[in-house]
Amino acid sequence: MNRINNVFKEQKSVFITYLVCGDPDINSTLKMMHSMVENGVDLIELGIPFTDPIADGPVIQRGIERALKNRVSLIDILNLVSKFREKNKTTPIVLMGYMNPIENMGYKKFSSQAKSKGVDGLLIVDLPPEEAGSINQELSKNKLCQIFLASPTTEDKRLKAIARYSSGYLYYVSLKGITGSSLINYQPIKKRINKIKKLSKNKIPVTVGFGIKTPEAARKISMFSDGIIIGSSIVELIDKNRKNKALMHKKINNFVKSVKSSLVK
Repeated sequence: MNRINNVFKEQKSVFITYLVCGDPDINSTLKMMHSMVENGVDLIELGIPFTDPIADGPVIQRGIERALKNRVSLIDILNLVSKFREKNKTTPIVLMGYMNPIENMGYKKFSSQAKSKGVDGLLIVDLPPEEAGSINQELSKNKLCQIFLASPTTEDKRLKAIARYSSGYLYYVSLKGITGSSLINYQPIKKRINKIKKLSKNKIPVTVGFGIKTPEAARKISMFSDGIIIGSSIVELIDKNRKNKALMHKKINNFVKSVKSSLVK
């Protein structure tokens, strides 16, 4: 069974973090991955740097720009996952990004490489499920999960399809807009999560991302979701403290600890 499936069986609300791979440098990414797990993170999404990150806000865009300056490639990311697996065999890793780098590598090569290096799933932001058949075949052959996004504006009929196509978990974008926005009202999110669960025949876990910036927000959402995803707040800590690596790691560790301790057990 995939590591992603296992973690959702084991945890009431899975704590997921997002990092841009190679920001501020690839060695720091590896160190942060290990320290995040030590401080309570259950699953890590690794961002693939890409020149046109249309879904991302300014904080993550700056992180992507820093990674691109470091010339971090998809092959570098796969090798980093392999290095992570030397010490950690259990924490699920999902690669998150855009279609072009994977298209350039080729679906078959990417899928087999991802499996052999220790990747568990893939989330392609600009690939709708209706157009994912070809890559899904290759991912399925290698027992890799394919995660899809749903949003507040997704209609019921399409929600059913997204839930059906998704494996591992479904990523619910909690608000309209880009990464880095803030949540204000939790009730509509709760209603939407409940609706997705009713529409989902395969009982896919539903996680919530975008706008979760504080332990309090994480706690509230963990009360009705299968997982919470935090990205921009962590990338912002990297942005502000990257010139002092020791301080950067300390602040991220403290933030991750505070979020973990707030989640519904």
